[in-house]
Amino acid sequence: MTAQTGKKTVLFAFRGDPLCFIHVLLNAIDLNERGREGIIVLEGESVTLVAQMRESSHVLNTLYEKAKDLGLIFGACKACATKLEALDAIKEEKIPLIAEMSGHPAMGDFMDKGYSVVTF
Repeated sequence: MTAQTGKKTVLFAFRGDPLCFIHVLLNAIDLNERGREGIIVLEGESVTLVAQMRESSHVLNTLYEKAKDLGLIFGACKACATKLEALDAIKEEKIPLIAEMSGHPAMGDFMDKGYSVVTF
């Protein structure tokens, strides 16, 4: 399903709490199923979840794999991934690193492209 014009949302996830991140995954998938673009940017502590979620036994694995397969994970903060020692897992998962704002993703770049920004 393709996204409808003017219906773009970027979900910036900062928290490393799986019970919070489940809502990021669910909302991105829901937006996609509604024909809207909903992409995820991993920021802050959320970058540490990648190593956990990729494990088949993790409670978020099924949703994570679905979001990944749908192309909903736009990228991860390079500075946070480096500082929190999550870089290897993110690279192994082939999640792009974003660093245009002093090593961090810039919300303004998404806003300039017509995205609504939601933070978790």
